[in-house]
Amino acid sequence: MLDVETRYARSGDVHIAYQVTGDGPIDVVFVPGFVSHVEIESGIPGRAAFFERLQSFARLIRFDKRGTGMSDRVSGAPTLEVRMDDVRAVMDAVGSQRAAFYGLGEAAAMCLLFAATYPERTAAVVVRSAYPRRMWARDYPWGLTEQQYEQELARDLRIFGPRDEAVEAVSVLGRFEGDELQAALNLFRFGSSPGAMQALHRMNREIDIRDILGAVRVPTLRNVTLTAPYMHDGSLSTLEAVLDHYRQAGPPLRPFTLTAAERQEILSFLQSLTDPTFTAEFDGERTHSVSR
Repeated sequence: MLDVETRYARSGDVHIAYQVTGDGPIDVVFVPGFVSHVEIESGIPGRAAFFERLQSFARLIRFDKRGTGMSDRVSGAPTLEVRMDDVRAVMDAVGSQRAAFYGLGEAAAMCLLFAATYPERTAAVVVRSAYPRRMWARDYPWGLTEQQYEQELARDLRIFGPRDEAVEAVSVLGRFEGDELQAALNLFRFGSSPGAMQALHRMNREIDIRDILGAVRVPTLRNVTLTAPYMHDGSLSTLEAVLDHYRQAGPPLRPFTLTAAERQEILSFLQSLTDPTFTAEFDGERTHSVSR
């Protein structure tokens, strides 16, 4: 997407880099996790294919979070509320009144906070690899301990060291292989710096949106049984296969154990997200299309 113009929105004193592609009837705001770079990340084949799919049916709005990519670097640890306002600034700059959001990693918290703050501007929210709080607490034992936080920071800082060590550090951050691994390394190096990486970790360690989750009243992921195949590359054909994939996953995901009853309960829950009304409308529209 190097032929796409990169523009800047002003969020307070910070300039936020963004790109707009596609001209579909709905707006989709992709809020990236970790480190991004709007002019480089399309060099990762899997990411490029994902963006092309989105812009095939929507106006896709992408941006670099403050402190990453082509956006201004920051000092200190701006709050999640300040970071969320970067989303509003970009939407205002492109004239988007209402959009669906896709939030990855820590960006999921930004999307959910935006949905709770601006429900009238949020059409839907999809989150992936999300967490409501980053750090461990007595009432949140799933967060990182201080030791785990320091280990993750040290690992990510190796991205800026000797290239062989950097490649090893990047390999645990996603499913990258061959040339794609080198492309991801370049993305992270161009999209950040040692100081910027430390600042990003400081910002993320403060995430805790548990108190606002009940205020999110917009549609979230629904009708999941109708959207096979799954994963970004369509490699898994059933919800059962998706669940087993994550249950047995390796780094950076943590494998987990499920009893047969727990597995079935999760599948039943996912299947319950399908709206019979939507299904009827979908089937009617499909029948009408075929009859024409």
